[in-house]
Amino acid sequence: MLTIAIANQKGGVGKTTTAINMATAMAATGWRTLLIDLDPQGNASTGLGVEADARDVSSYDVLVEQLPISDATFETSIPGLDIVPATVDLSGAEVELVSVDERTERLRSALSNHEDHDICFIDCPPSLGLLTLNALCAADSILVPLQCEFFALEGLSQLLQTVERVQQLFNPRLNIIGVALTMYDRRNRLTDQVSDDVRDCLGDLVFETVIPRNVRLSEAPSHGLPALVYDHSCVGSRAYIALARELIGRFPPERQAAA
Repeated sequence: MLTIAIANQKGGVGKTTTAINMATAMAATGWRTLLIDLDPQGNASTGLGVEADARDVSSYDVLVEQLPISDATFETSIPGLDIVPATVDLSGAEVELVSVDERTERLRSALSNHEDHDICFIDCPPSLGLLTLNALCAADSILVPLQCEFFALEGLSQLLQTVERVQQLFNPRLNIIGVALTMYDRRNRLTDQVSDDVRDCLGDLVFETVIPRNVRLSEAPSHGLPALVYDHSCVGSRAYIALARELIGRFPPERQAAA
């Protein structure tokens, strides 16, 4: 199973929106897709229609109680897309995991023998704590959503340093599959400046596709649907379809053939 963590320690950059819609796009190609919600806010779970009172098991149970992934998986309304939801209990997992053995390996261990899905996306919380570290240790690649604003650039170098440390200490196969520019507004001159700076710095690591600011992307979660289902023709949905196509183009050749 190919595992991709969607991470950025800055909040409000579009991680969850990206996770939901990229997972939906991959399910639409016929891949059996799993989305793991590791954010205590549980927005990815809500955005896929899993109500809070229905989450009797969650990613907390996988990490802390070592429940098998298959026992914590919920079907969504999207054919081929399943989710391991999150609850507020995850807020305490950071503290509970500190004293346990192999605290950074819990998610990797849970996914190691999981064969029910072809690809897994992990929606990380907006921090670089033990939850995100578990995701990075379990992942093959990391996809970084980056908001086109000045402060987003400041945290990017810290994230890159963290990825390098994880590669050295825990997960040498981890790589950054790409940086996706989000909340792009062509009317804002700063947006273009940030975009140019990121591309000058990271080159081909930055996806050509940019995700624009779009009202329909914001509305979709309130209906418990991905934007690709809520309004597949809006500019935000079309951008995520293009981004998914680019993402597949960066998969290993044998994975591209499968897609």
